[in-house]
Formats: sequence, C-alpha cells, structure tokens
Amino acid sequence: MVEKQTRGATRGPGRPREERVTRAVLDAVVALVAEQGMHALTMDAVAVRAEVSKPAIYRRWPTKQDLIIAAAESRIGPLSIPDLGDFRAELRAVLTARLEVYRTPGMARLISGVFGAAAEAGSGRDAYQAYINRGMGETGRILERGIVRGDVRPDTDIRTTATMVAAPLVFRLVAEQEMPDSHLVDSVVELVARAVGVQR
Repeated sequence: MVEKQTRGATRGPGRPREERVTRAVLDAVVALVAEQGMHALTMDAVAVRAEVSKPAIYRRWPTKQDLIIAAAESRIGPLSIPDLGDFRAELRAVLTARLEVYRTPGMARLISGVFGAAAEAGSGRDAYQAYINRGMGETGRILERGIVRGDVRPDTDIRTTATMVAAPLVFRLVAEQEMPDSHLVDSVVELVARAVGVQR
C-alpha cells in the first residue's frame, strides 16, 4: 500500500507539485526523528516542518506507520546489484551500499524508530514486514544467483543467510551505539562466505 501511494505521488505525469510535497514530507520525517527522536514525530510537526497541509499528508499516507515506512524506505530502500560474477563481490557491494547510508547523520535514530514503531504496529505489522522483505530482497537474489553460478552451496537457507547479512551493521549502529565501518563489512563478507560459499 505504501509503495503504491509513494509511487502514485512521485511518478504521476506532469505533477511536479506532488513530487515536491512527497519529498518535503519524507525529508521532514527523517529530520525530525534525527534531531529529536521518534517522540517528536506527529502529523502536526511533519506538516509544519514540510510546510504542507495535514490533509496532503493523509492523502498519501493514511497512518503514521505508513509515513514512517515511506520515510525509511526513502533512505534505506531496495538495492539492485549487477551480476559481478562472484558472490563475495556482490555481497560486499550490498553491505558497502548499506554502510554508506547507515553512516549518514540520524540513521541510528531513524532505524531505532522504525523498529520501535513496528513493535507497536498491531495490524500494521504486515506493512513493516513487506518493507523489510523489500530491503533484504537483493541479498536473497545474489544468494540465488550464487547457487546457480556454483559459488554458493545449493542447500543454503536463503532467508536465514539474508538475515545474517542484514543484522550486523544495524546491530552495531543501534544496539552497540558504534558507527559500522569497512572492517565490519570485510568481517561479515568473510564469515558469510565461509558459512555458505563453495570452497575452491
């Protein structure tokens, strides 16, 4: 639902104002969370910060949960990694792309806020799960590509491995309160490759 609303707001033909409003609102959400935390995120505050009306926000995102997901996905969205001919190289590309985003100001608060809101979402949890699945989708694809290519074990549990890839950088940033770095990326690549890679 969120994806359709965002797509409709940003891709409609001849609708530059719609694009401006969408961008302003999502930027406002990220800025408010980064500066003040999730407690500051109200529709009123977003409307003031983005300089748009509340009805304009609700037309695009009927609930606060929809808005949080859309804002997170505007920063931490799906990836597309080309076939590099090597699982390790593709895994490194995924993690490096995520690392660049996670190191931008305010990401720890935004990610913490997304997780916290997801825990309280009730019936809206399906939307959070769909967002997470989109975010982890490329890791699944490179694992499947590696299996076909022969450099990933055919008995690899795709979902579990994708979780293993996604978790370390986020945990370092949010739980350990440290900025993830290229050394962590290297370590994760090595550990995952040892776990599911075909040794040659």
